[in-house]
Amino acid sequence: MEQNNDGGMSQVRHVVLVLSGKGGVGKSTITTELALALRHAGNKVGILDIDLCGPSIPRMLNVGRTDVHQCDSGWVPVYTDAEKSLALMSIGFLLEDPDEAVVWRGPKKTALIGQFVSDVAWGELDVLLIDTPPGTSDEHLAVLDNLKKHRLDGAVLVTTPQAVSTGDVRREITFCKKTGVRILGIIENMSGFVCPHCSECSNIFSKGGGEELAKLTGSIFLGSVPLDPLLSTSIEEGKDFLKSFPDSATFSAISSISQTLLSSLQTS
Repeated sequence: MEQNNDGGMSQVRHVVLVLSGKGGVGKSTITTELALALRHAGNKVGILDIDLCGPSIPRMLNVGRTDVHQCDSGWVPVYTDAEKSLALMSIGFLLEDPDEAVVWRGPKKTALIGQFVSDVAWGELDVLLIDTPPGTSDEHLAVLDNLKKHRLDGAVLVTTPQAVSTGDVRREITFCKKTGVRILGIIENMSGFVCPHCSECSNIFSKGGGEELAKLTGSIFLGSVPLDPLLSTSIEEGKDFLKSFPDSATFSAISSISQTLLSSLQTS
């Protein structure tokens, strides 16, 4: 990504939107795990959490109630590790109850998103992941409008075997094409089930819809992530799943997806 001297993203090399056609597909979980995987691979990573439907990433990263501070360059992100290699800014930091959905009128949402995109002092980052609300809405258009002065690398679309058949992710693909956003790839989440006792992955749900959709739409299939109780527990407890279970199939899946995404960003 070409660097510029405009705003808090001047030292951010790559910017990636994380999108989903509907809620409940684990988009924020995938955002969190991708960020952790990229960090473990030696990258400086940031997450901008503007999921107004329920900003959950602070909880997933075990970041408690945090006051947002300002410096001369803007809002200071919250660092989740001592090395300051994973930075987070979330709308949840500004809410009395971060588990509540934001009930604001459009102009107020748009103004806040504009501030979040332009006024966070990220410093030097290799990748900034932007976790957006599900669907396509004014919030997405506000993000794109405010990213015009920065180069957006593209978007990652998260779906599930069940969601593929509903057409929601197809609408997300149409949205990207109409707005000129490059689709970096599709991730199929909750693909198969990992037994917590024997660690064997069984396809108790349909599988492969995300890969087939990628072929039909000319998109890259980044990979599939199984439904793993250990991952769910780690997310709920704010623990680093990738650090705790490096021998799991889910670890391999997430690591492979992050490496493919990073390679795509570095060659674009």
